[in-house]
Amino acid sequence: MTTLEFFFDLGSPYSYLAAQRLRHGVEGIEVAWRPFLLGAVFKATGNTMPAANPAKARYMYVDLHRQARQHGIPFTFPTKFPLNTLLPQRLLTGLPVRDIPHVSLALFEAYWVQDVDIASPERLTSVLNRTAVSRANEQDVKDRLRVTTEEAVARGAFGAPTFFVGSEMYFGHDRLEQAIAAARRG
Repeated sequence: MTTLEFFFDLGSPYSYLAAQRLRHGVEGIEVAWRPFLLGAVFKATGNTMPAANPAKARYMYVDLHRQARQHGIPFTFPTKFPLNTLLPQRLLTGLPVRDIPHVSLALFEAYWVQDVDIASPERLTSVLNRTAVSRANEQDVKDRLRVTTEEAVARGAFGAPTFFVGSEMYFGHDRLEQAIAAARRG
């Protein structure tokens, strides 16, 4: 079975839209959910978030609502944006691989629908359990998140979401169908 790798950050609204579209899986392909740290990707590539540019920020706000409506995805722009996602991204990295999709979806919904500050350890503990949150601070988890982020950059990633099918990269939630088609072709 061909794998579609989904590199994402919980603080990325377009990653949220892609995650919702991948929520129930994709028939005939495996999806590997790969949390990485978008801020570190931006730093390594010299990129900046669209919200840093006032004209792009205005457009992004309208576009996100438009895209969410088009795909029937609930969406509320959070009051705390941008969000430092270091802790929640580490938390995801420390989970067993099989748990990453459903925990990611719960955290995406908490932030992008319910306006919960998922960077807060207390709020994360209310969504998950204390063990998962404390594991996020272990050195091996920190190292794995760094390695995954560096891998994504080395492969060409400059933002989120980024999809890979083998060595082919697809950037942006609006390229998801292309990535799925490539994965189906094998």
